[in-house]
Amino acid sequence: MANEASPSPCPAGDLLDYEGLGCEIPVEHINAYLCGPSLPTEKAVIVIHDIFGWQMPNTRYVVDMLAAKGYLAILPDFYKGQEPWKPSSDWSTFNEWLKTRDAKKTNKETDVVLKYLKEQHHVRKIGVIGFCWGGAAVHHLMSSYPDLKAGVSVYGVIRLEGDDCHLLNPTFFIFGEKDEVIPLDQVCILEQKLKEQCKVHFEVKIYPGQTHGFVHRKKEDMNPKDKPYIEEARKDMMDWLNRYV
Repeated sequence: MANEASPSPCPAGDLLDYEGLGCEIPVEHINAYLCGPSLPTEKAVIVIHDIFGWQMPNTRYVVDMLAAKGYLAILPDFYKGQEPWKPSSDWSTFNEWLKTRDAKKTNKETDVVLKYLKEQHHVRKIGVIGFCWGGAAVHHLMSSYPDLKAGVSVYGVIRLEGDDCHLLNPTFFIFGEKDEVIPLDQVCILEQKLKEQCKVHFEVKIYPGQTHGFVHRKKEDMNPKDKPYIEEARKDMMDWLNRYV
């Protein structure tokens, strides 16, 4: 059960009651959720889940949203069958749990997903977006894979990213002004490192009044004051992908 004395460092937010329009598929040693557009496409986006895993309805909603915009979107299980974090889990054990799920050790899974997209779907341009833990993974992958033409790190946990800001292709960083998981001083340090090291286009944007998870863990109709920023961030995310993928 949850440990009330140890408050959640990463709240689940509003869980959607959403079944999804795509399907679950095996991709070598992992499973994935896949959704495609109505017409054939040569463009794909890899979506990287947060700590709550690849089956979280909110993240699958984003996959379907990308498919509706014309992308083949795939959400792999980067935890390789290991249990994701649960809102009911004991937060006092979180740091130990996190040690077994390193956002920088995602290359093997990325390799098989890239191979699958190229060989089975013949895509030519691939982008990547990720949320929270997945945002940190995006930072790592954009420093490692030239095949990824654009990245969007959505409140990627900065302390999990490391110090390498030598990004290979354009990357967009989304943060909330009131994010208790990622204080603004960390965002400022990240932006300074990017200015010093990064030779490609990047952008860091902070959305006023927003807390951790606002892009995919808040329901617009339950949070009317947040709705404009949720919509703005999603539009910004799509504009970035459309520009570079």
